[in-house]
Amino acid sequence: MRAILLGLVTALAASTASAEPLDGATARAQIFEPSGVEVTVMALDFLSAKDRTVLDFVATQQKYYGAIAAAPGEGLRSEATVAAANYHDVESARIAALKGCDSVRKGGPACVIVAEIRPIGWTPRQISLSADASEGLRKTYRPARGAKALAISPATGIWAVARGAEAGRDAVASCARQSARDDCRVVVADR
Repeated sequence: MRAILLGLVTALAASTASAEPLDGATARAQIFEPSGVEVTVMALDFLSAKDRTVLDFVATQQKYYGAIAAAPGEGLRSEATVAAANYHDVESARIAALKGCDSVRKGGPACVIVAEIRPIGWTPRQISLSADASEGLRKTYRPARGAKALAISPATGIWAVARGAEAGRDAVASCARQSARDDCRVVVADR
């Protein structure tokens, strides 16, 4: 069953990655308000009731999409507790939080996700943008005239907007310079 689920998730990710960019009006209708989050705190044995309350409070101060990871052997109040926020989806935030946590934990069991952060009223949509990129779509992309494009780096949460005849190429190049990754792609474009 797990293999089937993993296959479906991989197929969905591949289809999303190769999807054509949305136009600005369609993208704006799909994104969430950039303020306000819903937090899911995991019910894990090593977290006390007080820990869960602290996690909920800290997570509500972060931007969506996000995740918090902790080392079970070290507890919540450890240097290994890492939050990754303002990503374009929860899965990318989870990967970043786990990587950061595992890189500083002192030993014991591998880090686990203790909380996830999504926008209020989250449901799957055609496009998924970080809180900052959602704000950028509204305030920077929307009022721009002529050809324009918005590119994102799913792995880092970085995004960029460019205008002009080469908007797509320029948005990807700007995004790549900021993220130092090779995963930037155009997700919104208008001519």
